[in-house]
Amino acid sequence: MESTYFKRFRMEVDIVAARSAIGIPDGYRLVPWNDSLLEIHARTKHRSFRDEIDSMVFPCLGDAEGCRRLMQEIRLKPGFLADATWLISWGHSPEELQWCGTIQGITDRSGMGSIQNIGVVPGHRGRGLGTVLIERAILGFLAHGMRKASLEVTADNQAAVRLYRRLGFRKYSTVYKVSEPVSSEPACL
Repeated sequence: MESTYFKRFRMEVDIVAARSAIGIPDGYRLVPWNDSLLEIHARTKHRSFRDEIDSMVFPCLGDAEGCRRLMQEIRLKPGFLADATWLISWGHSPEELQWCGTIQGITDRSGMGSIQNIGVVPGHRGRGLGTVLIERAILGFLAHGMRKASLEVTADNQAAVRLYRRLGFRKYSTVYKVSEPVSSEPACL
């Protein structure tokens, strides 16, 4: 089996400066973490990533069951932060409700906030929802006394790299991730 390597940037931002919550576009609603929403986070993550480059980097993102396992792993991490974990929904009635954005936050071993798998479903992109999710996660990190936040992004995902830079993230290292096929083993953290 041939291995494929993907270039990824590790990025971080200082979050000691005061940040304010970004307004969310009309019709959208931020939904805070609740354990009963784990499956919805997983489905939204799958819909956000299944046709994107990150599903090649992390094959579990292209698989609904892989996303469910990944969400369970994130939730069970000792550093899981509910205050940095959000969903975005759209719709004015239960019949038209759509889950369209997801982000999870954890505290890493160094005590830094770490953003996990920010995703916006394709039909809802370009409306500032990624910015809203990131800023809410950062506010969650600040509420827990963190001074920095980090994330990883696939270098070829230029739209995401631009977004993160616009929000103050700076690259501090480059890593190469070998892609492996989906398995029934633990998910892709």
